[in-house]
Amino acid sequence: MIRCAIIDDEPLSRDVLRQFVSDHPDLILTEEYKDALEAIRGLESNPADLLFLDINMPKLSGINFYKTLITKPQVIFTTAYPEFALEGFELNAVDYLMKPIPFDRFLQAIHKVKERLKTQKESPEYIMLKVDKKLYRTVFSDILFFEAFGDYAKVYLESQVLIITSTMKKMEAELPEELFVRTHKSFIINTSKVDFIEGNQIKIGGRMIPIGMRYRENLLKQLT
Repeated sequence: MIRCAIIDDEPLSRDVLRQFVSDHPDLILTEEYKDALEAIRGLESNPADLLFLDINMPKLSGINFYKTLITKPQVIFTTAYPEFALEGFELNAVDYLMKPIPFDRFLQAIHKVKERLKTQKESPEYIMLKVDKKLYRTVFSDILFFEAFGDYAKVYLESQVLIITSTMKKMEAELPEELFVRTHKSFIINTSKVDFIEGNQIKIGGRMIPIGMRYRENLLKQLT
């Protein structure tokens, strides 16, 4: 069972989500909160695997609330304002549901949650990278992006750059596709590290990465 919490200041929205959760055999509602401040206290004593989190709330927005969490559950953002939806993509949200929420879209979002939770259980949180004659255990959360470098590849981490004995094609096959995506023949990015997209470029870690035309559709699909 997936433990869910609803955080939304609109009673009608909470009613709809409560009914949807009740109708799904794999979900159980742990609690619902009418604002983010209430949720901060409640989630400490009653944690959840999944949050249905409204973006536009008084005092503290859903986006800013989620950023404050040290342990981040899976999150599905809900909003009545499409202009807010993209604000959360860098937080690696599972999905965005536009209000009023249709039940079929709710089911699609839950399917994504189940696939992601399954992948997390089955897949390691790190990769072994070969540098010269050494193997470095590198956790995915430290990786910003990969860049082609002749017969090698550069790995840009939070604190350093490694030159590894591997090709981009080989790295693309080894990396988890739900977290990493090819943006260009010379670049693979960690989607959780994206700051913003502007035109045919994407910003990560202070660097503007090009977006190739053949990769753009898949990139946008994965980010949204």
